[in-house]
Amino acid sequence: MKITFLGTGTSQGIPIIGSDHPVCLSDDPKDKRLRVSVMVEWGRYCYVIDCGPDFRQQMLRAGVSRIDGILFTHEHADHTMGLDDIRPFFFRQGDIPIYAHQRVLGELRQRFPYIFVNGKEKYPGAPGVREYEVVNGKPVLLGGMEVIPVNVMHNRLQVFGYRFGDFAYLTDVKTIAEEEIEKVVGVKALVINALRLKPHPSHLNLEEALQMVERIKPEKAYFTHISHMLGFHAEVEKELPPGVHLAYDNLQIVV
Repeated sequence: MKITFLGTGTSQGIPIIGSDHPVCLSDDPKDKRLRVSVMVEWGRYCYVIDCGPDFRQQMLRAGVSRIDGILFTHEHADHTMGLDDIRPFFFRQGDIPIYAHQRVLGELRQRFPYIFVNGKEKYPGAPGVREYEVVNGKPVLLGGMEVIPVNVMHNRLQVFGYRFGDFAYLTDVKTIAEEEIEKVVGVKALVINALRLKPHPSHLNLEEALQMVERIKPEKAYFTHISHMLGFHAEVEKELPPGVHLAYDNLQIVV
């Protein structure tokens, strides 16, 4: 299984518009982060987790010509607002499967009503989707693989992470119940958010993310959903314990 980090930034991305923060002015390409998303590929299958406002740029940069579906973690704009840019895939493939909590599917219908219209009322050129509800405790079968939803909390908002075999992806996490942690203990590769150094009400900071890695005990861990306030990639990476890394845009790992 190959995982491509399409974006590793927080909701504003890095650099932030108009910011003179040193990280935003960095020349290191690893300090330039699009909104958070990953692509998971195995065999002939290709799925994307989240579809934010940088989706078009991410698909072009990664040279993607086909996707088998999109899994959504939650409804926030940095994870959903690229949905209209599925149009080239729709024109070639037909309706694109999307997988999300029932609440998130409802939010997408409100934000993109023209995508969810069927029949003669559909606007010419609008894309279409096939909706699949994700329910905690019920694996989703994708390409012959059982994908396990993992329930986490983003302050008071429920968010889904996903486990694909020995790979687990958890973003926008602040707390995880013990029974949900058990779903991902011992994976070979864990991706989890680490927003910044100072505490945050709805995201893990670096210290909390490291504590979560200690509880889950993956072979390797990769931090994502990173803000400029975490610091320069090269400097933070040097301070992390063995087996723990800062992810960066375009990073590919094989699990």
